[in-house]
Amino acid sequence: MLNIELLFLPPYSPNLNIIERLWKFVKKQCLYSKYYSNFGKLKEAIQGCLNNTHTLHKKALDSLLTLKFQTFKKSQFMHS
Repeated sequence: MLNIELLFLPPYSPNLNIIERLWKFVKKQCLYSKYYSNFGKLKEAIQGCLNNTHTLHKKALDSLLTLKFQTFKKSQFMHS
């Protein structure tokens, strides 16, 4: 027996998708309360942030991009 349990996820669950969490981090670093005079500077800021994921941002991303999720045993859903 393989002892595999299937867990069904909601159709839209960005918090469970690692790339969505990375994009949220990049937006917070590069876009929130920032102004770029042209698209080239915006692109440069995003690329710079991504280039620093393994150095400058490593500590923050190590905890953000983990595959450990909280699960609940035998959850009950209330239907109205």
